[in-house]
Amino acid sequence: MIVIVLCMSAMFVGSVFGIFFSGDPNPRTGQSIHTVIAGIDAEYTAQIDSIIAAYDYDALDISGARAWWKNVLAVYTVRTVSDPHNPMDVAAMNDEKAAILRSVFWDMNTISHWVERIRHVEYYYYTDEDGEEWEDFFVWYESILHIFVTHRTPEEMAERYSFTDEQKAWLEELLDLEFNTLWNALLYGVNSMGDGTMLGAAGSQVGYVGGEIYWRWYGFDSRVEWCAIFVSFIADRCGYIEAGILPMFSVSEWGAQWFKDRGQWRDGGYTPAPGDIIFFDWEPDGACDHVGVVESVSGGRVNTIEGNTGDSVARRSYPLASGVITGYGCPAY
Repeated sequence: MIVIVLCMSAMFVGSVFGIFFSGDPNPRTGQSIHTVIAGIDAEYTAQIDSIIAAYDYDALDISGARAWWKNVLAVYTVRTVSDPHNPMDVAAMNDEKAAILRSVFWDMNTISHWVERIRHVEYYYYTDEDGEEWEDFFVWYESILHIFVTHRTPEEMAERYSFTDEQKAWLEELLDLEFNTLWNALLYGVNSMGDGTMLGAAGSQVGYVGGEIYWRWYGFDSRVEWCAIFVSFIADRCGYIEAGILPMFSVSEWGAQWFKDRGQWRDGGYTPAPGDIIFFDWEPDGACDHVGVVESVSGGRVNTIEGNTGDSVARRSYPLASGVITGYGCPAY
């Protein structure tokens, strides 16, 4: 069981922030913080899927961003630990705490949608049998389904929940950069800031469909295959392209070659670490044609977050020995 113990006082916030790991769920409820998070992520994806399934449309536009789990859990923690001298075991999940966490998530994230109907008029010219030229036109309508994801910041949630000045101070302390490594360990099982930040950014995009926000960010005017662009988008969001830690690439093979040129490539038999970049060869023809981010490794499987998988950002899982895995890029986070 993962346990966070927060000892807070009016003078000190987060005087002790301890995380102890064994990985087991609450023996009474069968729940862990990770299973509850996974369930809420699935609810979020299902809401978007249900909106998409409810409409006939010609084009799909999904934009916006959801709150990072670090921020959701920080707000949840402050809301749950009402007595700093007798803190609840906020990470040992039961039904009551799972309901609170779910409530905080949906209070912080909103999915709105609307259908835009655009009238198009197209003119054309023709010549009749007498050789006379005529102008005519036809009208057609285009339906665009817009899905917009918005999120509230921790500061906005502090006002929404009427946190006291003391609670606001606890929240600020929990979100201090010095605790990033602890958040990464709790959420992703990693102990360095780099890979956990990459996973946090990738995880925040799960559920996006169509990829337009990514390929337009890269500079394309129309849809292209966007799995590599997604990885580049996440890397840029984390500052890793500017730092030279990860490349900006729109073709999977180019990204693989970048790692090979720098001696940061491992073949498919390697056991990856969270934050590594995983490359696939579906054909197989020796060329990489898909890419994602390694989220975790467990039970002989590698778990990933990928863009352009079923035209969405989604979690996937593969046997470590799968023949479609061609290798891994190992960034120097």
